[in-house]
Amino acid sequence: MHIRDILARDKTTISFEFFPPKSDSACKALSDRLEAFELLSPSFVSVTYGAGGSTRQRTHDLVVSLKSREQLDPVPHLTCVMQTATELDDILDRYARNGISNLLIIRGDKPADCEVYDSSKEDFAHAADLVRHVKKFNENGHPMDTRGFGIGVAGFPEGHPETPNRLRQMEHLKAKVDAGADWITTQMFFDNRVFFDWCEQCELNGVSIPKIAGIMPITSIANMKRMADLAAGTNFPAKLQRRLHKHQDDPEAVEQIGVHWASEQCNDLIDHDVRGIHFYTLNRSDATLRIFKALGAHSSELLRSTGV
Repeated sequence: MHIRDILARDKTTISFEFFPPKSDSACKALSDRLEAFELLSPSFVSVTYGAGGSTRQRTHDLVVSLKSREQLDPVPHLTCVMQTATELDDILDRYARNGISNLLIIRGDKPADCEVYDSSKEDFAHAADLVRHVKKFNENGHPMDTRGFGIGVAGFPEGHPETPNRLRQMEHLKAKVDAGADWITTQMFFDNRVFFDWCEQCELNGVSIPKIAGIMPITSIANMKRMADLAAGTNFPAKLQRRLHKHQDDPEAVEQIGVHWASEQCNDLIDHDVRGIHFYTLNRSDATLRIFKALGAHSSELLRSTGV
């Protein structure tokens, strides 16, 4: 379903993010968990690329597999890094033929084993360039939808480490929107005040397309440290750190604190009429299911809005 139809249908969209498994055993583990996600009837699910497109084929295969199940509407990530225009058009053709309606376009990270990387030598140096290319592809028609692919882009409420100038960063976001983006999914954050302030800044700069808030529950101390590495610049509020530090030797308590914090974030976001919530699941369903249960009345409203 095209993102415009999803947004028209669901007052608050609920979506999950998966990454393509790197082994047959991991693939089976994800497959076993998909039913739990399907029962939540999310608005859509996104599927990531690895750095430099290192899991590209597995991403494509997972996306097509999810589409064939007809229970989860997949939104594949597309990245600029190490991808030619010809390769991209082949991917777009395959997705179009398989009924994929939406894409999440990001610049992407350079490969871990690449010491010297020059983005200017890529066919698409910036995400906005890739958005424009997909819009041009859309002009030739999509067999499943005359509107072509719906296009999502990334937003960074706490800033991007490669662009310390926050005014310049907003200019980059505006460029992606002006190029044709339909919605924004944000990087994870743990302080809703930062998200609300960023939304106001977007409006001041003419960025008025729907903004979906990225949420990732902390499930362990190691998990939090990995988050800090993955999303450099993410702030973990002192109040949250104090709770976690107090129970750092009790893994079950740490996970409970992380789920409770994320649940409170979601309740607050919904109370402020957020357009959507996107859960970074790490391919696990337990924490997400616990957050849904913790939302109480809100979870019933969300499940009704997604057709359950």
